[in-house]
Amino acid sequence: MKTMKSKICSLVTKALAITFFAVITIQGSLFASGNKGSKIGGVQVGTITYSFRSMPDQTITGVLNDATNAGLSSIELMGGAVEQYAGIPQSNDAQAIRQWRASVSMDKFKEIRKMFNKKGIKINILKLGDSKWSDEEIDYAFNVSNVLGAKGITMEISEEAAARMEPFAEKHHSLAIFHNHSQPGDPNFSFDKVLAIGPKIMLNLDCGHYFGATGLNPCIIIERLHNRIVSFHLKDKTGPKAAAPNKNQVWGQGETPLAEILQFVQKKGYPITCDIELEYTVPEGSDAVKEVAKCLDYCRNALTVKK
Repeated sequence: MKTMKSKICSLVTKALAITFFAVITIQGSLFASGNKGSKIGGVQVGTITYSFRSMPDQTITGVLNDATNAGLSSIELMGGAVEQYAGIPQSNDAQAIRQWRASVSMDKFKEIRKMFNKKGIKINILKLGDSKWSDEEIDYAFNVSNVLGAKGITMEISEEAAARMEPFAEKHHSLAIFHNHSQPGDPNFSFDKVLAIGPKIMLNLDCGHYFGATGLNPCIIIERLHNRIVSFHLKDKTGPKAAAPNKNQVWGQGETPLAEILQFVQKKGYPITCDIELEYTVPEGSDAVKEVAKCLDYCRNALTVKK
């Protein structure tokens, strides 16, 4: 009887030890990733990796480290580092680059996705492609986006670009996502005309540029077009009637209603990713990663319910 009890105790002890080791391993893996996630109060916050343009390592591993160290779990990924990693010709020969894009293997892009997945970072959108590219290059851009697990590719908004890209988005079961600068300040500009081109046309709404150009609260257009918006760019700017109009500011020092935008998305439950875009000058003694982390803290404070 004692022998049987001893065996049972031994087995229980081993099982507990294995369970404990598994828990520690999982926790260690999460800790090693350096990423606690940036989904706050139901709102996914990320950044466009353009925010890290002043950092010394512009390779894909450098961008990955910057995003991880800033505490992010979602990004809009700029295409330069992606193509560099995949071996794009370092040449001004447009024909050579066109041929490379039309024939390159997707293996390196698969590696990139694994790298980001391992760190718990979702590639939400890929900034790659141009409506002036050849058909083969546009196919390539959508193929890369799909391999990376992105929702689609993004570029500057225009009716012409949307008309060119919509059939490719349909073909690749993806999205063509258009980003605005100051166009909304032009009375002849219309988001609706662009969106009417097709259901695969979506918006990457730059709330900072929108406010800086129009002085209007972005929440109004967000509510009207929320089902056609994939993501925001968030930045703080002065309005068009300020003494220094339409100027980038440190978050909290401008006039863009950033907290209101974040809280509005949270309240409505819109599945829109809110991407930090670091545009203001990085203060002396800091760097882009630290400043993006500060912007993330701003979002966290705005989205965390105070009890």
